[in-house]
Amino acid sequence: MKILIVDDDPRLRDLLRIALERAGFATLTAAEGTSALIHARREAPDLIVLDIGLPELDGFEVCRRLRATSDVPILFLTARDDEIDRIVGLELGADDYVTKPFSPRELVARVRAILKRAGWASSPETLAHGKITLDLRARVCRVAGVDQALTATEFDILARLLAEPDRLVPRPVLIAALWGAQSAVSDRTFDSHLRNLRRKLSEAGCDGAIETVHGQGMRLGACT
Repeated sequence: MKILIVDDDPRLRDLLRIALERAGFATLTAAEGTSALIHARREAPDLIVLDIGLPELDGFEVCRRLRATSDVPILFLTARDDEIDRIVGLELGADDYVTKPFSPRELVARVRAILKRAGWASSPETLAHGKITLDLRARVCRVAGVDQALTATEFDILARLLAEPDRLVPRPVLIAALWGAQSAVSDRTFDSHLRNLRRKLSEAGCDGAIETVHGQGMRLGACT
């Protein structure tokens, strides 16, 4: 699941990013409100951690604009324990709030609680597309019922694509889901994993299972 972190403090953004990625989430970050709205529209995060005290476009206004078109869960960060801030935020449509300073563990717990209430925290145990089936709990890939030996990274690439089988996934989003938004993983490294995965699927009878749209990203092809 993908979390958008919006805060103008780079140290806090990094702290939240690390905590959420260690908890198993993919992350995106933004330092101000306009970028947050662009990320929310383009990347469709599953939840937004949103600081109220942003420069120029503050968190309240970002929330107001998001709520005009989206019901994405929002967790507000507020710099002071101000009842007015909390009331205004909740009335605008925020799902919860955390007062600074806070522990990363508390924030992760709040994120999970919001997602659980929203009904988005329950993940399927299997993903399937054509001949391909992934057992997410056992981390086993099967093609036409036959187990395939994938590395952990190959499995994660395939799982990310199968999670949204009809969507074109941009390369940066795919890399961020695997290694984190601030990862220094090179295109060559990613391409090596992708090439090996394609070869294994092709040898198992799923040639063309992963398609590349030049300059845009990757999507699942037919595997029937």
